[in-house]
Amino acid sequence: MAAETGQGGSGTGGGEVLEAARGGDGEAFRELTEPYRRELQLHCYRILGSLQDAEDLLQETLLAAWRGLDGFQGRASMRTWLYRIATNRCLNALRAGERQRPREVGAMPAGLAYPEPSRRRADPAWLEPYPEGLIADLPDRAPGPEARYETREAVSLAFVVGLQQLGPRQRAVLVLRDVLGFRAAEVAAMLGTTDNAVNVALRRARAALAAELPGQDRERAPLPGSARERRVVEAFARAFEAGDVAAVVALLTEDARLTMPPRELEYEGYGPVAEFLRAVVFREGLGYVLRPLRANGQPAFALYRRDAGSPIAHGHGVMVLALEGDRVAAMTRFVDNGLLAEFGLSRSLRGR
Repeated sequence: MAAETGQGGSGTGGGEVLEAARGGDGEAFRELTEPYRRELQLHCYRILGSLQDAEDLLQETLLAAWRGLDGFQGRASMRTWLYRIATNRCLNALRAGERQRPREVGAMPAGLAYPEPSRRRADPAWLEPYPEGLIADLPDRAPGPEARYETREAVSLAFVVGLQQLGPRQRAVLVLRDVLGFRAAEVAAMLGTTDNAVNVALRRARAALAAELPGQDRERAPLPGSARERRVVEAFARAFEAGDVAAVVALLTEDARLTMPPRELEYEGYGPVAEFLRAVVFREGLGYVLRPLRANGQPAFALYRRDAGSPIAHGHGVMVLALEGDRVAAMTRFVDNGLLAEFGLSRSLRGR
């Protein structure tokens, strides 16, 4: 079957290893499940939008699989069985409202008022970037032939945000069918429904997602790690560290967007973005040190804010860029400093 053999399914789960795991051998269980750990975490992240929630649901999935291993009959691959458990755990959490609440992002400084936004967004209140290292650790497993999206495209921030606008069932169906390439019958079996219900949900999910995704030309985005991408990213870092608003704006597309999850504000276009940078980001001579990283398959930075008269620069969140051609089409600023640890970074820098 496409989603089992084409995607590296393991058939009945490894014969003797499976029997050992059923007998209580923890090492055997890890041997069965470890090959799928990272991709299951990414699957949960796509559905939930939160790295913390994804890790929690991954642990719940593995615990449920360990406890329910006697019920694995081998009619589908171990991989498919684990995806069924993970998907249903995520759906149950969404229905029950068992989502992590945003960590404290800090109140606005006294006397500071944000400029009037271009619009107030209806994005999910809880959204986190996904560290590149977790994507790099994924096994080289091609999706099924029915998949519509490549792995990196389907982890971009725009895609993940778009998914969060769908209902839980539509979200799961679209990811299982269009990202992972499982067949309709397999998805129906995972969700305990019919092929027809899956196909109806998929049509609605595709239409809703197409309305949510921005219209950037995929072909114009520079290749990850390319010299073209580096030129844009390095120019942006220089301008931002210099506090040069005009130079930052010169690197933007005409309709560039600046957002700050979990705050429901969006600034779009040269004027609104420039006003926000001057009034908030670089107010009163504030300066920053940027450390390059990658998130969601996109270039990103850890931001550290300099304190006047101190050699210490303190963490000030993560910014993820979306590029279009030689310009920046979107800046997503995550103001949660707890994210720095997820990228293996400290909360402060000494020097500079």
